[in-house]
Amino acid sequence: MSKQHFLLLIVIFWSSLSLAQEKYESDVVSEDAIIKALYETISGPKGERRDWDRLRFLLTPDARLIPTRPATEHKRVPCYLTLDQFIEQGDQWLIDNGFFETEIARTSETYGLITHAWSTYESKWTPDGKPFARGINSIQLMNDGERWWIVNMYWAAETENNPLPKKYLK
Repeated sequence: MSKQHFLLLIVIFWSSLSLAQEKYESDVVSEDAIIKALYETISGPKGERRDWDRLRFLLTPDARLIPTRPATEHKRVPCYLTLDQFIEQGDQWLIDNGFFETEIARTSETYGLITHAWSTYESKWTPDGKPFARGINSIQLMNDGERWWIVNMYWAAETENNPLPKKYLK
């Protein structure tokens, strides 16, 4: 590869990175914006791939996505996933099934540049369909002085034995 060709590739790479940053910049200007973008990113109709670049832009490089999974009938355990593992496990399922998740309530606390948001959600197969699940996303956010980041997201679905507390509903 010639030196000119190599330099051209570098320019193209930095230009595309800059365009991605510009494209998603409004997603990270506030706590509300980043949480709204999070829900929009994982939601979509059957047959549509999610914008994983957008989700990648919202999360710190070492962020974890942590669903709870049943270990036994009465015990649940966390499952720690990197974004790449989350995409690998969920991409085709989301395309095959369609999935819409919306925030129905939120309680947040902030100290300095960190925020903890308890984001109550409901899940549907279509945007105006009947909810088939509800739960709480525990979202850790950080503002680095320039923008907001999702540091981690840990969630649990509502169950018959563990209903959502009234304080986390509107």
